[in-house]
Amino acid sequence: MQNRISHQEHNSYTVMQIKTISNHFDYNQVFAFLEQKGKELYGTKFQIHQEDIATILKLAGYFLQDQELCQKQNIDLNKGIMLTGPIGCGKTTLMNLCRLLCSIENKFVVKSARDITFEFIQDGYETIHRYSRGKIYSSEFRNYCFDDLGTEKNMKHFGNECNVLAEILLSRYDLFVAGKLKTHITTNLSATELEEAYGNRLRSRLREMVNLIGFDMAVQDKRK
Repeated sequence: MQNRISHQEHNSYTVMQIKTISNHFDYNQVFAFLEQKGKELYGTKFQIHQEDIATILKLAGYFLQDQELCQKQNIDLNKGIMLTGPIGCGKTTLMNLCRLLCSIENKFVVKSARDITFEFIQDGYETIHRYSRGKIYSSEFRNYCFDDLGTEKNMKHFGNECNVLAEILLSRYDLFVAGKLKTHITTNLSATELEEAYGNRLRSRLREMVNLIGFDMAVQDKRK
């Protein structure tokens, strides 16, 4: 890891006592790497903000499979991630950057929840099968990050209404139990709002499937 991370530190952040958090990774270098890649992908104005360091540290530790840090942060490496926070705080951007930290077996595809519902309009119930079958013994992508959960609407196919993402997530729960497939999620919704949108059954399953990592609800909108 250290061989491919830039040693340059950006003065937009200061990493708080990182060396005491884990003996296995230099998180100053990890943060510098993420900021460098962020500038390459999203423009030179991209920067890591001081207020986001605690959240990004948890994400980086998880995707680097840093057992020591994750144990201290009560993060289960067998589960996925649900990243919550207000609109514009950078959830999608961070999940895309964190893909660069993953080992091959933990790679994942970021897929918009809204786009999946549009696929359902065209392809029907094959869409649910496509994102939930999780071929355990093949090299096909099976780990997904469903982006902006809660922005999609219930869809109809030949007159039958379906909560597409709820069905996909319930199916992926069964695969998670059987084969430890991982599901990641970003959402603006609170736990109560998730239950209202998808029901108590799915909320209960999500508790088993994902680690909850959240931005402070007062964090600034970085799109402005």
